[in-house]
Amino acid sequence: MTATLAVRLLLSPAGEFNEAVIVGDIRPAGLDGTSLRNILVPCGRSPEPISYPVDPGRYLVSVTLPSGMVLTKDAEAVDGRSAAVDFDMTDSPYGTHAWQYLMGNIEPERVYHGANGVPLPESVASRSMVAPAAGDDGFLPESAVDVPARATWIGDSLPARWSYASMLALEQDPAKPSVAPLIARSAPRPLPVPADHGADVTPLYRFGPDGPVPAAGSGGPVPAPGDPVPVVGSDSPVPAAGDAGPVGERQFLVVEAAGAVRLVTLPLPWGTSEVEVLVNLRQSPTGSAVAVTVRDPRLGAGIAYMAQGALDTAAHLLTDVGKALHSAPANPLAATAGSYVLLGTDHRTEETHWDPWLRLLAGRYPWLSDGAILRAVRLLRRPGADLEEARNGLLDAFDRGIPFYTLGLTWLADGLAAFPDDPRCATRLDQVRRLSWLADMREPFLILDLRQGSA
Repeated sequence: MTATLAVRLLLSPAGEFNEAVIVGDIRPAGLDGTSLRNILVPCGRSPEPISYPVDPGRYLVSVTLPSGMVLTKDAEAVDGRSAAVDFDMTDSPYGTHAWQYLMGNIEPERVYHGANGVPLPESVASRSMVAPAAGDDGFLPESAVDVPARATWIGDSLPARWSYASMLALEQDPAKPSVAPLIARSAPRPLPVPADHGADVTPLYRFGPDGPVPAAGSGGPVPAPGDPVPVVGSDSPVPAAGDAGPVGERQFLVVEAAGAVRLVTLPLPWGTSEVEVLVNLRQSPTGSAVAVTVRDPRLGAGIAYMAQGALDTAAHLLTDVGKALHSAPANPLAATAGSYVLLGTDHRTEETHWDPWLRLLAGRYPWLSDGAILRAVRLLRRPGADLEEARNGLLDAFDRGIPFYTLGLTWLADGLAAFPDDPRCATRLDQVRRLSWLADMREPFLILDLRQGSA
């Protein structure tokens, strides 16, 4: 084979490089030719394509986007030549939102800036926090949003507030107190509206291991303790990295608008990668009201695949758990994502090379309830395993508090349901189920809808 297909996906030329890797296929258009499954496709502003050798002929090349959408292109491979196969996703509504567009959390430019009405989604989690009521035709009017969002960062949270009972109490409290001060151990930090395009209705917030950071090139300020909350166009100075306040084992973001309150889990720290939160104050035909992504070039798309339930696709990006655990510093949150994928795709019942990783996650990180969930579920799936140990692992996972990953709620509920005659499991199962009703199950990281808005 001397012909090659050079495959890549192009994002908006404005803004950052937004490097990522997604999964695709190369299939012959006819009966003959080379078939390559699960190829890796680089994405970004100007990524270097990956070349794949094939027999000469016509091919159908496809890529699976993190949203689940599949793009296809025809290509002809000529002997002795390299044919470029460039997928085009340069039509994000703003250059600053290109990463969110790739992840499927915001619609293309022509829809975002279009004048047509938007149908009201069936899922409450997909509705805007401040969207007006639907008209008689079932569509929402597309109008400017005049209700600003308030985002408050909790860098150091109280471990006692991670419990299921505490989270349910926040949702059920008739006094509707401010959420952030009840969860924070150190003073929570109100954040300014980012100074980006679209910040009035689709603001983006960035976080590093030490807290809020301005997006590259945005100049967005990060308030210091005690500062007033700046608005768009503020001249407030940007504190140095790490000046945002104390950082504990779990960070949260509280997003409030028109009486609606979302409690957002921030998956930090995540190595050198930043976490990006999109708040959607307009009604969108795609995505959730609040979406969280990790801007990890190698793993970011895999996290999105996992959230869509495409574990087999995610496995091509996420299963290097050992590297995440034994790197310096370790990345237990990335290892946890890979472990969910491994346990969801590798159904061997005998001891595997990754079982020690699950034991390590469960034992080394007491603040990470997902580790205990994974270990207990693995025991339940192994014939002859100690069921008492599995049950105790599930009880321990619950007592550690809410998981980072939404998938953890589902797996914990399934595990506790395996012990219907144990009152300890039954009581905990009831709380897990009630909390799951508040969660946006389409999001990879746990986001709780603590209060419905008035709009």
